[in-house]
Amino acid sequence: MKKLVFIAAIFFAGIISTQAQEVGIDIGKKAPDLIGNDPNGQTIKLSDTRGHVVLLDFWAGWCGPCRRENPNVVNAYNKYKDQKFQNGNGFVVFNVSLDRTAEQWKSAIQQDKLDWPYHISDLKWWQSKHAAIYGIRSIPSNFLLDENGVILAKNLRGPALEAALQKYAK
Repeated sequence: MKKLVFIAAIFFAGIISTQAQEVGIDIGKKAPDLIGNDPNGQTIKLSDTRGHVVLLDFWAGWCGPCRRENPNVVNAYNKYKDQKFQNGNGFVVFNVSLDRTAEQWKSAIQQDKLDWPYHISDLKWWQSKHAAIYGIRSIPSNFLLDENGVILAKNLRGPALEAALQKYAK
């Protein structure tokens, strides 16, 4: 009987481990990697942020609700960027812009003081390949990822973002 319980435990642990590595956009799935150019034309990847808790944030400089949410994201970044988490060291934001022009994108980053290093855009507005991968139909939209890129939560705005970060902080 003990042998059967042991085998069942290993089996279920294997299923849970496999599910955590399955790529997708649902909570508990590993977030699809994104590769794009930053405002300086350098290629960066979402996977460059591994080891940190990450807010994958879809937005645009032309989007009023996004711009109104940016102060909340900036405050969360400043408060938690050096925090130790149950599932990562530090907090970073990885912005994906749905802007059409580099000028508008760069200007909004500067005006809203989005002072983290992770910004990408293909400047294709709603035809963005990055937005398509994540099924983005409206912005702002975001995903909170653990240190391995597994999705912990979605669409956290205002106090909900703060609460989620506090929940995972050590």
